[in-house]
Amino acid sequence: MKPHEATARPIDPYIVLALAILLPGAGHVAVRQPLRGLTFAFFVVLFSVLTYMTTTPDQSFVGRHAGGLFVWALSIPDAYRRARVRSAMAQRAEG
Repeated sequence: MKPHEATARPIDPYIVLALAILLPGAGHVAVRQPLRGLTFAFFVVLFSVLTYMTTTPDQSFVGRHAGGLFVWALSIPDAYRRARVRSAMAQRAEG
C-alpha cells in the first residue's frame, strides 16, 4: 500500500457496487485499481464483439453480447469484494 493510501478513507463498498453495476471497470477504478478496471472493461468489449461476430442476427441483444455481459457480471462482485476488504482493513487499522 502506498503512503497516501494508508491515510485515505476507503470509499463505501455500496458506492463501489453501484459504480460497478453502472459501468464495467468503474468499481475497480474507485478502489484505486485502475489497471484491473481497464482490463475488465477491455475484456467486456472484446467478448461482446466476439460474441456479436459469432452469432446470427436473429439472436436477442443479450444473446449477441453474452460474452461481454458475462465478464461484466463477474467484475461486479469482484469490485465489491475488493471494496469490502479495503473497508475492513481500514476499520481494523483504526480500532
